[in-house]
Amino acid sequence: MNCPRATLLNDLTLSRITAGMWRLMDWNMSDQELLGYIDACLALGVTSFDHADIYGDYGVEDAFGKALRIRPSLRAEIELVTKVGIALVSPARPEHRLKHYNTGPAHIRHTVERSLRSFNTDYLDLLLIHRPDPLMRFDEVAAEVEKLKQAGKIKAFGVSNFTPAQFQAVHSFTPLATNQIELSPFHTSPLTDGTLDQLQSIGAPPMIWSALGGGRLFTEGDSAAARIRATASQIAERHGVSVPTIIYAWLLQLPSSPIVITGSRRLGGLRDAVSATALQLERQDWFALLEAATGIEVA
Repeated sequence: MNCPRATLLNDLTLSRITAGMWRLMDWNMSDQELLGYIDACLALGVTSFDHADIYGDYGVEDAFGKALRIRPSLRAEIELVTKVGIALVSPARPEHRLKHYNTGPAHIRHTVERSLRSFNTDYLDLLLIHRPDPLMRFDEVAAEVEKLKQAGKIKAFGVSNFTPAQFQAVHSFTPLATNQIELSPFHTSPLTDGTLDQLQSIGAPPMIWSALGGGRLFTEGDSAAARIRATASQIAERHGVSVPTIIYAWLLQLPSSPIVITGSRRLGGLRDAVSATALQLERQDWFALLEAATGIEVA
């Protein structure tokens, strides 16, 4: 079992299944245990790790960096993705009086420098703006991104949770490698609002978060979840795989060549996702899942 790769702009490649580190602090791993988890990911071909400066109340990047310090050579085997732009109220950032967005050049620069120190690395593979900021100056951000690229501190740049119009506005100033978006059978609007069409047209694979609906797939008493689960179970039984594998395969089959972020510390969950990269659903099965997701047949 080995995870294939996706090529983004600037020749950056990421594993099509990317390990999400959002809940890392909840996993209560020692540095050695985290190192073992990273090794297990690499054994599956999962080489990309998704972060944000705010994850774990600004603690996840430091925790991940401690594991990398144990074996510095590991840095060359992985890709680090992180995000900037959300400012949380936190003891770790006493200057923040309220939660807000900050995409000012100085904030981007200082956050990148802090992330580099936390990860104990000289460069980030991919930097994303975490959320659209109504005060974002596209020209200033583009200029700062170019400086960071020229300094070798970031390889590629993208955005997260941007609408197609917002994406295009930034992309007109600086090339964007991806848009990290929410997409699952419980949140299907990117299928029809132009988000995926835009990314496919420029060859920028989307990164998908909350692929299983944040665990909603397994929620009892949720009628939509029950409908999706029943349909996925029938398809899964024919293929001899798990229900999550079917959901991941449904997403991975999209022609925009998505990269799917998992959020589980369970290696079984990672294997479910990697298994999906080798599974091609029949077209009618794909649309059966879409119908289960929306509750209506296509027009």
